[in-house]
Amino acid sequence: MLDQDFVYTLLLTGKLALVTTTILIIIGIPVAYWITYSRFKLKFIVEALICMPMVLPPTVMGYYLLVAFSPDNAFGQFLEQYFDVRLAFSFNGIVIASIIANLPFMIQPLQNGFSSLPDELRQVSYTMGKSKMVTLIKVLLPNIKTSVITGIALTFAHCIGEFGIVIMVGGNIPKETRIASVAIYDQVQALNFEAANRYAFVLFILSFLTLVLIYSINRRVNMTIFR
Repeated sequence: MLDQDFVYTLLLTGKLALVTTTILIIIGIPVAYWITYSRFKLKFIVEALICMPMVLPPTVMGYYLLVAFSPDNAFGQFLEQYFDVRLAFSFNGIVIASIIANLPFMIQPLQNGFSSLPDELRQVSYTMGKSKMVTLIKVLLPNIKTSVITGIALTFAHCIGEFGIVIMVGGNIPKETRIASVAIYDQVQALNFEAANRYAFVLFILSFLTLVLIYSINRRVNMTIFR
């Protein structure tokens, strides 16, 4: 019989990854489109900020988010006073932290996909009287399916393995912020290697299957192109 805490922790991990990935699909597509096609001269600063989680230690980002979310801080006080929301050490807090940490894993594949398309696709669509929104949804996105799937898969896989930023912002609260990666650390600290191995094995399999999905899709697309 499976341990209830083990099952609940995995479900919470999946919930965090699913919520984060869904929100980043909605955010990532317009942002990647803007970065690719905008002529704004300082957009490289936006790109640098988006990619910061790839080079900045997660604990550093987690620390600053925790400070911002704290009720002792102006932003945290504002949220608690006017919206009765406390983000520090809560599930909502780790969702926001996870979204920020996973931004580049969604946006970069989408941006690469848009960049690989010939600009004539957009121009022809505009010439036919299609709006930017219609062009994006019906012309551009169908031609970068591989990039969309890659972004979704990478975001989901990275999210389920997130540790530093989650433990800084959410701590280790059972049934609230204790996801699988945090549980592994907790069990190792308690010298409970059997439980740690169960969590680690599940994360290993999920990560492996995600990579298999990405490479199999890319392989099929490449085979179709070179036929």
